[in-house]
Amino acid sequence: MQIVLASASPRRRELLEMLGVKDLKVIPAVGEEVITDGMLPSAAVCSLSRAKAEEVSKLCKKDDVVVGADTIVSLDGEILGKPANEAEAFRMLSALSGRTHNVFTGVTVIKGTTVLTEYERTLVRFRALTEHEIKAYIATGEPMDKAGSYGAQGIGALFTESIEGDFFAVMGLPLCRLSRMLERVGVRLL
Repeated sequence: MQIVLASASPRRRELLEMLGVKDLKVIPAVGEEVITDGMLPSAAVCSLSRAKAEEVSKLCKKDDVVVGADTIVSLDGEILGKPANEAEAFRMLSALSGRTHNVFTGVTVIKGTTVLTEYERTLVRFRALTEHEIKAYIATGEPMDKAGSYGAQGIGALFTESIEGDFFAVMGLPLCRLSRMLERVGVRLL
């Protein structure tokens, strides 16, 4: 049995390795991420994480444990994905400035015919940002591949006033929830 991460995210890999997962195999899902109009963020992250895990599980042995995950930022019911360009990143960061938003991370674990899908919701509050700070942050390049245009584990930490919920879910993998899911398929991290 091997744990297989269905993600190219270096953060997710680092988190699993931090937990002591040995011989972690990484097979990034390559399928298109599709969110249906009107889909709730919780349903979207569950659907996307499951699609990633199912795609990769077809490439694995039946006793492998596949982990798929997806993270979405939501503000006032609007899903803020990865920015397409710097103008979109500026719009997102301006909207998040001085406000509390939701971060939803869905996680799916597949082993054989067992498929478990759950999500974690975390509240993140940003301090008020100046236009200069937003532009300087965008110039670092960090926002361009992140849901909501920021990384709480990187330079974006300078904007994060508070987090209510699972910090690791904001990084892309709810570790407490994942550990309980893994136990249900026979994998104990301790």
